[in-house]
Amino acid sequence: MRFMRDQHQSDNLSPSIETLSQLPTTEILGRRRAKIQEAIKEGEAALISAGSPAARNFPANHYTGFRASSHFLYCVGQHLSSAMLLLTRNNASLYVPTPSPSRALWHGEEKSFATLAQEIGCEVRALSELESALASLSNVMRPPTYQAALKLKLSALTGRDDDPRLDLTLHHALVEARLLHDDEAIKQLRYASSLTGLAHHEGLKATRHAKWSHQIRAAMESPLMACGANLAYAPIITPHGEVLHNHAYHSPIASGDLILADVGAETPQGWAGDVTRTWPVSGEWSETQRAAYEVVLRALKASTALAKPGVEYASLHQKTREVLAEGLIDLGILRGSVEENLDANSVALFFPHGVGHLLGLDVHDMEDLGDLAGYASGRERRDTFGWGYLRLDRPLATGMAITIEPGFYQVPTLLKDPSWAGPSAGKMIDWDALSRFNDVRGIRIEDDILITDDEPEVLSAHIPYEVDELSQIIRS
Repeated sequence: MRFMRDQHQSDNLSPSIETLSQLPTTEILGRRRAKIQEAIKEGEAALISAGSPAARNFPANHYTGFRASSHFLYCVGQHLSSAMLLLTRNNASLYVPTPSPSRALWHGEEKSFATLAQEIGCEVRALSELESALASLSNVMRPPTYQAALKLKLSALTGRDDDPRLDLTLHHALVEARLLHDDEAIKQLRYASSLTGLAHHEGLKATRHAKWSHQIRAAMESPLMACGANLAYAPIITPHGEVLHNHAYHSPIASGDLILADVGAETPQGWAGDVTRTWPVSGEWSETQRAAYEVVLRALKASTALAKPGVEYASLHQKTREVLAEGLIDLGILRGSVEENLDANSVALFFPHGVGHLLGLDVHDMEDLGDLAGYASGRERRDTFGWGYLRLDRPLATGMAITIEPGFYQVPTLLKDPSWAGPSAGKMIDWDALSRFNDVRGIRIEDDILITDDEPEVLSAHIPYEVDELSQIIRS
């Protein structure tokens, strides 16, 4: 069963380049900024930086494409290198480098301050004026940054150390604003999912004749470039799905392999898709591959059915563990009952990560704020192996976007030392039965989900995952 799919998405399965390049309206940006400004006290401010291009080996050689920080994009909607947004309780001002003839020589004409002000809906000033604007403010809060040079610059501008405790009011306000997506964000997430579907479809078609994993990667990235979009993260496209974050792209592939493809598009505004599919290189599943895959697929469907407002996200993780335990017992891989295996934590040997995370402007949305967004107030990560990697532990609410991504992996490190999962975990495995599944290295199936007042909207519902449908596309 696939779940509810909004009619608006079916109308925009292949958004045009013109549609994707549209900017958010000043009304939307103003509402977003206002949500954050409500938390700022008189005399204080928030300084949100876009960041700067990252140099590879010398300053003029940048990594491809500048991408502004997500908090900046949320409030400004454009990738403006070195720009900074200053928010007080009653005012918003954007500070940008002054256009210069020398920059125009190499990079073309830049937007004027007047044009930016009209597009963004706030006053725009020269970046050189920022220091004097900050002088009268008692505390200038900021989101975290992971650019070392920018950290130093922000500390110098604000006259204070990089101490996140001084920024908590802002961090909470950002979570409050971004946790539930507005209509424009939802539209962008649907676009991202549609683009992601194009990538996966091309990957499936390219697999049968591919000899190396990078050939499938090339096929998947090509339609994104053609649409003017980008990747939301470094993709995982590999016959070695047992390596959870495998970014090696030059693996040879053979007809008996499974390809695990974790690929998500990013719209020009910065909104992310995050979808994983697993399929057989030849289009033909072995008996063991099909059996293991169907266990993971049952877990995905069962967990997705729970994704409704008021439901604890942790219950989706627990449901996944239960369905996987039941399936692996049926396959003979685990001994004992479901309850005994859950108590022994044996499932974590084959499913060591959390079942998903928030999705938005970041593929792990707002994870730069640590667990502040993912974990409800007063909650902390559990010590239990597997549970400790859960990125989201709060009640679901209408407007949240999440991923659900159960898996089955034979990770050598864990199988060599099952005590990672607990003292009794390895005792629950029938090692002889497991050896029959040696052609199943790793399987993950991941969907993007929008929480609605009713049934969950599976944003990635158009991307095939049934075994026969995958086979048909590969062989066609």
